[in-house]
Amino acid sequence: MRHRPRGDSRGILDPGRMLREVRFRRHLPVESLRPWVEHYWLIDWALSTPFEQRIVPHPAVNVVFRRDGDGPEFGEVAGVGRDLFRITLTGTGRVCGVQFRPGGFHAFWRRPVTELTGRRVPLPAGRLAGPDFAVCAATDDERCHALDTLLTGWDPEPDPTTEEAVRLAEAIRTDRATLRVDAFAARHDLPVRRLQRLFMEYVGVGPKWVIRRYRLQEAVEQAAGGPLNWADLAADLGYSDQAHLVRDFTAVAGVSPAAYARSVR
Repeated sequence: MRHRPRGDSRGILDPGRMLREVRFRRHLPVESLRPWVEHYWLIDWALSTPFEQRIVPHPAVNVVFRRDGDGPEFGEVAGVGRDLFRITLTGTGRVCGVQFRPGGFHAFWRRPVTELTGRRVPLPAGRLAGPDFAVCAATDDERCHALDTLLTGWDPEPDPTTEEAVRLAEAIRTDRATLRVDAFAARHDLPVRRLQRLFMEYVGVGPKWVIRRYRLQEAVEQAAGGPLNWADLAADLGYSDQAHLVRDFTAVAGVSPAAYARSVR
């Protein structure tokens, strides 16, 4: 079990600029929630000019609370995003988010997670801890405690199938050699069709999409780190050729790999 939140910038386009514009940090939930929750993420900002942040989404559900200035706080459930996520921040505000582990939200939702894929829906009133529940107007410790209380109150149900989905998705994330669904299924002694059904219901997207998304996030992260041999990287990530990687990178990041590399340097 992880004892500190991830420190990488996976999925964040131009993370250096983001850290200059906003205050961003991650915290772990209470230990009992860690089988399903990756981390809490908190953002505060006070901007003199608008700032657009772009994110290549993880194959994960998020629950997000946001408050702009002195306005009311609102909460929503953000399913797995297939496309590049863009948000423009202005003035002052706060966001408090829960990133679930891929597959982990099923323990709370108890329905096929695919019904949320590509959608952002208001958090049902019955899911809140009370009519006056608020997260953002507090210290970091108080925000995390409020989220711990909220999620614990949803009574997540331990389930061997949820555990299996979480474990398999984590194996794809951490094993860079995972490039093909059939090989991955064979390695874990699973029929391909069962693996596909499992991911659609518990993660919200299929295993092929998860593999490709994690490998593309690797390409984005490496592009920000310095000059690359794109042909070699394409081969390492399981692409048939460099052109295929460039097309996928451009589709998910909104710019070509070369243009992105220039922009962050």
